[in-house]
Amino acid sequence: MTSEPLDQRFADAMGQLLGPEFPTDIGLAVSGGGDSMAMLYLAHNWTRTYGVRLWVVTVDHGLRPESASEAELVAKECEALGWPHATVKWQWDRRGNVQDAARNARISLFDQWRGVVQHILVAHTQDDQAETVLMRLMRGSGVDGMAGMRQRRHVSPHPLGAPEIKVSGGQPPRGDGLGGYALLRPCLEMSRDSLRHYARVLRGRWVEDPSNDDPKYDRVRLRKLLKSLAEEGITATTLAETANRMARARDGLVARLCDAARSIARSAPLGQVLLDRDRFAGFDRETQMRLVAAALQYVASAEYRPRALATEALLDRVLSGAGGTLHGAEVLVDTDAIRIVRELKAVAKTRAKVGELWDDQWSLEVSAESEARLLTVAALKDEGWRQLPQRDAIAIPHRAALSMPALWEGATLIACPGVNFGSDVVAQRFVLGRTDAGFEAFCVSH
Repeated sequence: MTSEPLDQRFADAMGQLLGPEFPTDIGLAVSGGGDSMAMLYLAHNWTRTYGVRLWVVTVDHGLRPESASEAELVAKECEALGWPHATVKWQWDRRGNVQDAARNARISLFDQWRGVVQHILVAHTQDDQAETVLMRLMRGSGVDGMAGMRQRRHVSPHPLGAPEIKVSGGQPPRGDGLGGYALLRPCLEMSRDSLRHYARVLRGRWVEDPSNDDPKYDRVRLRKLLKSLAEEGITATTLAETANRMARARDGLVARLCDAARSIARSAPLGQVLLDRDRFAGFDRETQMRLVAAALQYVASAEYRPRALATEALLDRVLSGAGGTLHGAEVLVDTDAIRIVRELKAVAKTRAKVGELWDDQWSLEVSAESEARLLTVAALKDEGWRQLPQRDAIAIPHRAALSMPALWEGATLIACPGVNFGSDVVAQRFVLGRTDAGFEAFCVSH
C-alpha cells in the first residue's frame, strides 16, 4: 500500500483521469456518507492548486426519512466551503431491484442536472471494488466481471433528450448535452478507512446510512465476509489488485474481439449483425463467445451482455447449426452466415408515436405532411410482410425482417425502411444512447 498522503494520491488520480488540460468545471456526486464527503474535501483542497470550479449534487432517493436532512448537511458543508450545491429528488416506482433502480436513476439524474459539466466524480473506493469482485465471483462472472469497476465510464445522453427535472439549489449553466459525460472514480484505489480518517482529521461531517448494515443486501453480507477473509490474506487490496490484472486481460481480449469482428462481419441492415459462418467456426471458443455476446448486446441495445452460462449454451446450438434466442435477440444460422436480429417476441406488442423512441432505440422521422396523420411505429410482423410488394426480391430473409420497425396507419403498412419499402421515412437507430455506427464500431467502443 502506498504511503503517499491522500491529497497527493487524489491529485495523481485526477491527473491520470483528466490531465494535462483540466476542465474549468467538474461535478461531484455527494450523498453525505463518509466516502463521498471525504471526496468533497479532497476535491476542495485539490482546486486550490488547479483552479477548477466544483458543482455538487445530491440525489434524495426518498427511501428513508433521514434522506432530506442528509442532503441538507451536504448543502451546508458546500456553503461553508464556497461551492454551489443542488438536490434532485427521485421516487422509486416499486418495480425491480431498488438498489439497481436507484443506481440507474442517479446516472440519468446526473445527466439532466449537469449542464455544461462534462465530468462527474463519484466516491467508489477500493473496498467497493473488492465487494464488486466478490459479488461477481458469486455470480460466476468471467474475466470482464472480475475486472471490476472502471475508473472512467462514458455515459451517453438519452437520444431524444431527457425530461426536465426539478432542481433545488445551484445548477451548472445549460449546455447542449451532446456527447454525454464521463463518470470518474478517483478514489477507487483508496480504502474506506483512509478516506474516513482524512475527513476525521479535517473535522469533517458525514452520516452513516443504516442500509449499509442491512444483511438483506448482498453487498452488506459480502462486506462482513471480507473481514473474515482478510484473516486468510484475502483483503480488499488483493482483490482490487486482482481486478486490475483482470482488466488488463479484458482489454487484450476486447482487442482480439474487435479484430475478429472486422474480419468476419458482413454488410447487414442497421441493427442486425451478419457473420461469416465458416470463419466464425475457425476462432477459439473465447472469441466466439465474445462475438455472440457482443452481437446480442448490440442488437438488443442492452446495457449488459447476457450471462456467460446462457451464452455458452447458445454458442453450442449455433455451432451445431440450430441457432436460438437469448437476451431479446435471435440467432439465425444458414449455410454460409450467422445472422443476429431483434427477437420478435421482445417487440411484438411495442408501439410508439412518430417522434418517440420505439423499442428504446429506433426513431422514425416522416415528412411534414405525414406528421398530421395518425401514424404509429411498430414491428413489421407477418401482417406487414404480407403487404410488401415483390417479396421474392427482398434480400433479407422473412424471419429476419419481422422485428424491424415499420410505420403504420391503423392496420395499413406505410413504410419499412429496413426492407426499402415506403418513401419520405428516415430511420435512425441509437445503441445505448449513441447513434448507431454499426457492429464493428460498437465492439471498439464497448
